[in-house]
Amino acid sequence: MANDSSAVRRRTPEETALSKAPDAAGPVEPEDEKTTASKAAIKKSKPRPKAKIEDEDDYTPWLDVLRVITFLFFASCGLSYLISSGETFFWGMKESPNYMKMDWWKSQFRGPLYLTPAELAAFDGSDPSKPIYLAINGTIYDVSANARTYGPGGSYQYFAGCDASRAYVTGCFAEDRTPDMRGVEDMYLPLDDPAVDRHWTKAQLDELRAAEREEALRRVHEGLLHWVNFFASNKKYPFVGYVRRPDGWPGTEPVRRLCDVAASQRKPREIPGKETEGA
Repeated sequence: MANDSSAVRRRTPEETALSKAPDAAGPVEPEDEKTTASKAAIKKSKPRPKAKIEDEDDYTPWLDVLRVITFLFFASCGLSYLISSGETFFWGMKESPNYMKMDWWKSQFRGPLYLTPAELAAFDGSDPSKPIYLAINGTIYDVSANARTYGPGGSYQYFAGCDASRAYVTGCFAEDRTPDMRGVEDMYLPLDDPAVDRHWTKAQLDELRAAEREEALRRVHEGLLHWVNFFASNKKYPFVGYVRRPDGWPGTEPVRRLCDVAASQRKPREIPGKETEGA
């Protein structure tokens, strides 16, 4: 018995581990440091469960709706101010721009209109359904964009519906609603005064009068030309057409007398040498 017991030897730890793993196909090698590190990395890389978003049900679209409405409001105000040329922020224009009127678009696709004075008179602003026209030196313009000035009750209402070229120079708006410019130069001519005119000989006086009339005609021409160029270059007042006059005009009508306002500007000639003494 002693020999048998002595024959029994103590198992090593490796052998004990092998006996406890009956399904293993062979001996199990101990894990090295690289394998252990890779397993630890796998454990760390496992995705963690995401936290539940608790405020998903709290979203409301009203804030976005309010932002859109605010943007549209300010955009509308800016566009109104731009289109109305600074008149209003809220589309309360008393007179719409030309490009928002059907008559304006029609005029862009047709040729110039030729209206008689009687036909032109129908466009004086008394009919709201019609544009406001005026003529100067025979050329017609649409002044509807400034109806407050050229329409009924406006400061320049006398120019609407007619060719009042004479009034642009004389300043007599109500009396001189005519294109007949004959005699307008008289407003720039000095008055004849025998007490003053005796200081010149007849030949000198004739020569002086001719020079004075030439200068007066020049002033009338420049005075009318100023307004002709004003309407021709003003994009606010589009060109419409021309006034059709009867044959022989203006010879078929009597020469108008100078209006009181223009006539009151005339003064007698200065005595030669007097203007030098006054200086």
